[in-house]
Amino acid sequence: MLSATSTPIVEATLPVVAEHLGAISGVFYDTMLGENPDLLNLFSRSAQATGEQKNALAGAVAVFAAHLVGQGPDGFDHLVERIAQRHCALGISPEQYAMVGKYLLGAVGTVLGDAVTPEVAAAWDEVYWLFAVRLIGREARLYAEAGVDTDDPWREYTVANKITEAHDTVSFILTPADGGPAPVFLPGQYVTVAADLPDGTSQLRQYSLSQAAAGGTLRITVRRVRGTGGAPDGVVSGYLHDHVEVGHRLKLSHPYGELTLREGTAPLVLVSAGVGITPMAAILDHVSRTQPHRDVTVVHADRHPDRHPLRTDMSLNGSRLRSFRTLVWYEQESGNPDAYTGFVDPDAIPLHPDADVYLCGPIPFMQAVRAALRRRGLPEERIRYEVFGSEQWRPAPVPA
Repeated sequence: MLSATSTPIVEATLPVVAEHLGAISGVFYDTMLGENPDLLNLFSRSAQATGEQKNALAGAVAVFAAHLVGQGPDGFDHLVERIAQRHCALGISPEQYAMVGKYLLGAVGTVLGDAVTPEVAAAWDEVYWLFAVRLIGREARLYAEAGVDTDDPWREYTVANKITEAHDTVSFILTPADGGPAPVFLPGQYVTVAADLPDGTSQLRQYSLSQAAAGGTLRITVRRVRGTGGAPDGVVSGYLHDHVEVGHRLKLSHPYGELTLREGTAPLVLVSAGVGITPMAAILDHVSRTQPHRDVTVVHADRHPDRHPLRTDMSLNGSRLRSFRTLVWYEQESGNPDAYTGFVDPDAIPLHPDADVYLCGPIPFMQAVRAALRRRGLPEERIRYEVFGSEQWRPAPVPA
């Protein structure tokens, strides 16, 4: 809990910090990366170029501050878990929190100037370290459970096969290069690929595992990111598509992630858009092997059938189930009589009152589906989701 001394200070200054969050985030990242260029490998170049990267951490700290003073959204533990899982997949170490805290609090002082008195600085330092200690503790447990050496969290894999799944989308079948067994993981989890690029730099990027844990291999399915509206093309996805072939080696993290299949027999609704189908493919694969009597509905949205990845896999795994249905929406006219044209209509999704729903896709897509499901009476705790990109999907905005 926040101390009695710091609580009223944070309450009073939270609206000002929230109002200047964009500027604080910009100064924080620009200063930290400018003085520590080796950290550029840790953050997505594309997200840095678009500005997406800069808002994630500062925004999360502000939401945590709101949570501490009773103004934040419900479900904050869920956000902490998501961040901790993501950090472990990136190999974040406890030592890095001290450096990040120095630059983040320095940015608050730079942007707010004389308003940051020693008392204000001390209060926000307390907020940051309460947040950091909570994350460090959870990340230590995750590393220990995975048996990961935090000094060397990467493992080499050999590309055993490269499969074209759809336009601009390929799958990589990966086997441990050390000859050991592939790690056990839960359907819905992801790995980080530590890509050594041709220009001598490195980049880290997360990809969901797109099949269940079986056969001693891992599979990731990668859609090439095409830049639009002036945004750059995806660096890592382009590298994987153009340069990585059968026989190449890739460094991967242990699997992490909390969009995992809950135990139980409730009807499942798996809703995805674009390459968000990947964790849904792993969940469906697992259920078809272990719970063939479970009721499953798959809903997918894409631009066109040519861009619909893992469609054959989903149909094959669904055929093993006693009760299985598929609903597909394509933005463009497809000529497929079994597909809808346009955007997903959430009200058309068959919904059992006890269903567990999993969402993965662009944030606006998930927000629209989630809102419709809540309007139809599905409890919040039965809706689970995964988020693309570095920005965390916060349950509510920081109070202003």
